[in-house]
Amino acid sequence: MKSLPFAALIALQLALAPAAAAKLSPPEAKMAKTVEAEQDRSVALLEKLVNQNSGSLNLAGVEAVGRMMRAELEPLGFKVEWKPMTDTGRAGHLIATHTGKPGAKRLLLIAHLDTVFEPDSPFQTFVRKGDRGEGPGAGDDKGGMVVIVAALRAMQAAGTLKGANIEIHMTGDEEDSGSPIEKARADLIAAGKRSDVALDFEGLVRDNGADMGSVARRSSDSWMVSATGKASHSSGIFSAAAGDGAIYELTRIIHRFRTDLPEPNLTFNVGLITGGQQAELDAGGIRATATGKTNIIPAIAIARGDLRALSPEQIARVKAKMTAIVAEHAPGTDAKISFDPGGYPAMAPTDGNRALLVKLNGVNRDLGLAEMAPLDPLKRGAGDISFVAADVDGLAGLGPYGTGDHAPGEAVDIPSIARQATRAAILMSRLSAEKR
Repeated sequence: MKSLPFAALIALQLALAPAAAAKLSPPEAKMAKTVEAEQDRSVALLEKLVNQNSGSLNLAGVEAVGRMMRAELEPLGFKVEWKPMTDTGRAGHLIATHTGKPGAKRLLLIAHLDTVFEPDSPFQTFVRKGDRGEGPGAGDDKGGMVVIVAALRAMQAAGTLKGANIEIHMTGDEEDSGSPIEKARADLIAAGKRSDVALDFEGLVRDNGADMGSVARRSSDSWMVSATGKASHSSGIFSAAAGDGAIYELTRIIHRFRTDLPEPNLTFNVGLITGGQQAELDAGGIRATATGKTNIIPAIAIARGDLRALSPEQIARVKAKMTAIVAEHAPGTDAKISFDPGGYPAMAPTDGNRALLVKLNGVNRDLGLAEMAPLDPLKRGAGDISFVAADVDGLAGLGPYGTGDHAPGEAVDIPSIARQATRAAILMSRLSAEKR
């Protein structure tokens, strides 16, 4: 049996539901109909965005996508600014503002223009396969930008956009942030301080087929441990004169990380390791070279990895534990740990975030959709909304559902664009009507 379009499904549910359950206002019903009527337009916009390469390092491509979004937002009454970020090594950010009713809540919408697929990737083109749209960034995050546009157009058609105070930040370097990160995210952080609600339009997550609400995102930090030992003949290993060598010391540290650090909502990965008589990493910390012989005790060993946690307190606690473990040296060795600057902070699951999910579930009830339970934060990565999480309540995952992010074959579920845009349009309209 062929499934009904989303708006037709909603209309049927409302027609069959008891009067007490039919709570969509006339403007909200108009929004649902507008989103469905413009679904082909949304898919065409998605195809246009996807076919323009915007890998984080393709500065011209990122800026080109920014121009496409400007063309969508300015006709809706937004004042659009392009903020160059060439001094951080990236293209820049698109910032759009819409001034509505004084004293009404200020909404911050967050998405990103860039993808992980650079111009040399073989994965470059949008291809529709039934209800799937495959292409670089189709779900992460060009589908999210399409949801924003579809929701705002629905609000305009229903008359609810006029009074809404909305600021949109579409960053050009979410996948590979510019440096220093403090400058790269300064505008976004400032926007969070003047906003009342932050809504992140990266992809929806489904768990066992159910749409989930994201009230938290974990941090993303990188660390490096460098261990040193006494280079000498291997026949003396473990002796008082020769000691244990750098590789045994590094192994001890990593084993202690694995056994002593685990706690809820924490993960830590060892992504690169090298060691020998000589060893070094390249400037980016992603390639290693080493030389050594089986009969020489290694003088140096290096490991790099990441660390993801759910709150600033957890991050600080775990970093302190790691530092203490590294400080306990095996005989004849030394070791140091460092943490890279420019990591992504955590978006903790606050009461304010949970209250926003309650409001979103109010929208779901009025649409006849299932309630969205809070997503386990272990099932979602870091994102830009975390930079404002300390200052404003927020929800993540308001973009469409997708699969295979960051790999050839990345795809978006096309029907989810309409569902997410309808949810977002109604939620934003209701929030915009609230007083600060």
